[in-house]
Amino acid sequence: MSIKVLHVTKKYGHQKALDSVSFEAKPGEIIGFLGPNGAGKSTMMKIICGYVPQNEGEVEVCGMKVSENELAVKSKLGYLPENNPLYLDMYVKEYLAFVAGIYKLENTEDRIKDVIEKVGLTKEQNKRIGELSKGYRQRVGLAQSFIHNPEVLILDEPTTGLDPNQILEIRNLIKEIGKDKTVMLSTHIMQEVEAICDRAIIINEGVIVADKKVSDLKNIQTGVKKLQVSFKSAVDEAELKKVFAKENLTIVSDLKIEIQAEDLVEAKKKVMQFALDGGHEIQQFTEAGSSLEDVFRNLTIGKA
Repeated sequence: MSIKVLHVTKKYGHQKALDSVSFEAKPGEIIGFLGPNGAGKSTMMKIICGYVPQNEGEVEVCGMKVSENELAVKSKLGYLPENNPLYLDMYVKEYLAFVAGIYKLENTEDRIKDVIEKVGLTKEQNKRIGELSKGYRQRVGLAQSFIHNPEVLILDEPTTGLDPNQILEIRNLIKEIGKDKTVMLSTHIMQEVEAICDRAIIINEGVIVADKKVSDLKNIQTGVKKLQVSFKSAVDEAELKKVFAKENLTIVSDLKIEIQAEDLVEAKKKVMQFALDGGHEIQQFTEAGSSLEDVFRNLTIGKA
């Protein structure tokens, strides 16, 4: 196993940030580490990387105990923290050379050129980091995290600050990197999990509440059911809100609505009556089950 976490507990005063957390990660696996703010995601990642000690339990990276082999573990591991600390007065290539020097890499110039191309920094490589946009700074942080070709990559919110095109590029890069490394990333973007992760671990209040393949996670029964209704002509928004005041209603457009309900039969009856009373022609009924967002909400706040 590339990562093995055994009954890890972390306390800040009397408060438990992590409560006997255990999981394992294999080579070639991309894991999404999910949870609401304050759930313990960043704390767990810092413990794996050896930056924060746990109070109880043990963490192993590439077969080595982090508590006993901190420097050796860090040579096998790459880390992009959430706040992405950088030396803003340094130039991009200068900074990456500095990081390469810390790891005592050979063929430094070739390695720097390679990672710059992979993260899309070629046009920005001769600029000071302080002159870069937030998105490009994030790319510099990602570049430094795997410049030493680590076996394990820990990424805390890796697509923060990127525009949609950049997000797609970085996702593709992470998928490519993940073919022969263990990648663990935290994110709040469910589409990101579906796009690049093999498995998802959901943590809430310091406790793991789900650990499954992404495809299996979506099949967890949450009781959430959705009825999507398309009308042939525009329907007044105020009229909809008045009739469906007690339902969880989403107005997708003036032609389409979505109703979240536990009893879809009753929801259908109400829609039919609404259409009949208002003279609206229904074009399509579509039923949908739980989304990954529904599962996440249900597991972390107890309701869909």
